[in-house]
Amino acid sequence: EHLKQIKDYQRVYILRPSMIHGPNNKGNLNLLLKIINMGIPWPLGLYKNKRSFCGIDNLIFVVKSLIENNNISSGIYNVADDLAISTNELYELICDNLNKKKNILKVPKFLIKCIAFFGDYSFLPLNTERLKKLTENYVVSNSKIKKQLKIDNFPDSVVDSFNKTLVTFI
Repeated sequence: EHLKQIKDYQRVYILRPSMIHGPNNKGNLNLLLKIINMGIPWPLGLYKNKRSFCGIDNLIFVVKSLIENNNISSGIYNVADDLAISTNELYELICDNLNKKKNILKVPKFLIKCIAFFGDYSFLPLNTERLKKLTENYVVSNSKIKKQLKIDNFPDSVVDSFNKTLVTFI
């Protein structure tokens, strides 16, 4: 019996959450928020990326489930909201939350890359590193952890998660 109890405590989890967001979030989300609040048109409309995000409540749900359920196998798990969204979709979601006009421009990519290059050597808010972060694809699958938790969806959708985050900026 004692050995069984010890075995139960030898579970090890490595959680790999995608970009976490929640109330009072900082980082690139704030940059996007500043652009919208300043009324600057969003110039990256031609970029069709997808990114996985992880709402803090979904991450807490996973951690709590792992603590409470002894039947979940040790392992490495990606944690992300169920759907990946584009930066353009995120821009639109923020505009909706702030009741701001959506103004997405489709500036040619070569021109955006030139501006970002100049931003590397000047005061411009867009540089090559930031452009990469805003436009690259980063999609992970959360199916392995959902299978272990025996759920079809996380408690919060990506829209619900971002709405909880964005309400703290208003």
